[in-house]
Amino acid sequence: MRLTRNILRHIYIYVLSGPPMAKAKKPDPKSEALSQDGVLNPNPEAVRDDLFTGNPFFDAKDLVQVRYEMVRRHQVDGIAISDAAEEFGVTRPTFYKAQNALQTTGLAGLLPSRRGPRGGHKISTEVVAFVADLKTASPALTTSHCVGAIETRFGIKVHRRSLERALARKKKRINPA
Repeated sequence: MRLTRNILRHIYIYVLSGPPMAKAKKPDPKSEALSQDGVLNPNPEAVRDDLFTGNPFFDAKDLVQVRYEMVRRHQVDGIAISDAAEEFGVTRPTFYKAQNALQTTGLAGLLPSRRGPRGGHKISTEVVAFVADLKTASPALTTSHCVGAIETRFGIKVHRRSLERALARKKKRINPA
């Protein structure tokens, strides 16, 4: 087959415009709300329980509802833990964690908790008191100088911004306004 000018023009137009794009799905408002609250189930397709597949009230995307029903199915309906965990698409340790959280804290315990450290683990009250004394003795001392003094005195490296946040927390505790 010979490539004529007309055929080349059609090929050129096709390459520029490309194949038709798939239409973007409309975002589900409930999924967005669950995601903003941090309770969107990361894999709702793993939930195979009859309640979630046959009843529109039960939503496999709602993590709290899934975990509550999983524990309830074991405690009330008498389903074995391994079967309940499998039906709801989680591991047995996850089941035990949900069961313990529900017993100790109630429904609020099923909400996912924030991951990672909860506060500065290097900057103890002793370090903050040391920096406060340094600043009292020399008010013109910068935070960077304090970081160097902490490393010399305590042998730990602290980020400048972490020290600033710790000092701000101390100031907030002293002067709650």
